Parts: sequence; structure tokens; C-alpha cells
Amino acid sequence: MRRTGTTRRNALAGTGAVALAAVLTGCGGGDGARRASATADARAASLRAETALRTAAARASTTLLTRYEQVAAAHPATVAGLAPLRAAVREHATVFSGGAAEEPAARDPKAAAPPAPPTDPRAALRELAAEERRVADERAGTLLRTGPELARLLASVAAAGAAHAYLLTELAKETSS
Repeated sequence: MRRTGTTRRNALAGTGAVALAAVLTGCGGGDGARRASATADARAASLRAETALRTAAARASTTLLTRYEQVAAAHPATVAGLAPLRAAVREHATVFSGGAAEEPAARDPKAAAPPAPPTDPRAALRELAAEERRVADERAGTLLRTGPELARLLASVAAAGAAHAYLLTELAKETSS
């Protein structure tokens, strides 16, 4: 025969069900809404910071591209050696700007133009190598302030910049004055 009425087992099961329901519905009085709002604010701030880093990286690549073009124009003997590096820097600017790299000539006219390259081609290449190194170091320094995807991109482009600096230094050694 089956027992009728409230048993200890039924009471414990009922209490457990009520406790589980309270936990699942989040009876914290609106804490969930506050957490969701804080999460949305954090995501928006992260997106703004990432956009600012991308914009700065695109601007740095465009300025670097301008320097490459100045050196190539001032020293035609360096054009062949600079061509693949210039193409890579142009591609970096395109990637950071979201696919629409601005041409150096289309930059903000109020922005200060980089100084003219030295008249000696070796000095111009060494100066360009120093600028590549500076930009690569700057990009490497921002890695911890961004999300994983942009950090991978910045690390890759910083490594390419370091390689460019090395290649420019070697090209300066091979170039006649």
C-alpha cells in the first residue's frame, strides 16, 4: 500500500525544486540587468579602444608609406629595392583601415608632412630603417592593450616592420653614395 500525505522525501524534493527555481530565475532583484549593462559598456569601451588602435596603426602605415615614396622619389637608384617593402607597407595600411587604405597624397592637409629625406641615399635608407624600427616597437608595445585578433595582426605587422628595418639597413650597405 502506498502512503498518502506529506512524507519527508516529498518535502525535501519540493524544497529542492523551489530552491532550484529561485536560483534559475535569479531572485537577486535586477542584478542580472546591471551585469548585462556593465558587460555591454565594457564591450563598447573595448570596441572603441580597438578602433582607436586600428586607426593609429593605419595612420602610422600611411605615414611610413609616405616616407618610402619620398625616399624613392629622391633616390631613383633605390626604387627597385624599396618596391616590395613599399607594397607590404601599403598592404598593412589597407588591412588596418578595413580595406580602404588612403593614399599618402590624400592625407589630412593640416597634418605635418614628414621631413624631406637626406640627400645621401645611404643616410635616407638608414633613416627609413630607423622609422620602421620605431613603428614596429610602437606596435609591439600595444599588444597587451587589445583583443587577441588585433594583437595577432599587430604582432605580425610589427615582425614585418622589424624585417623591413633589417632589409633597409642591408640595402643601405649595398647602395653607393
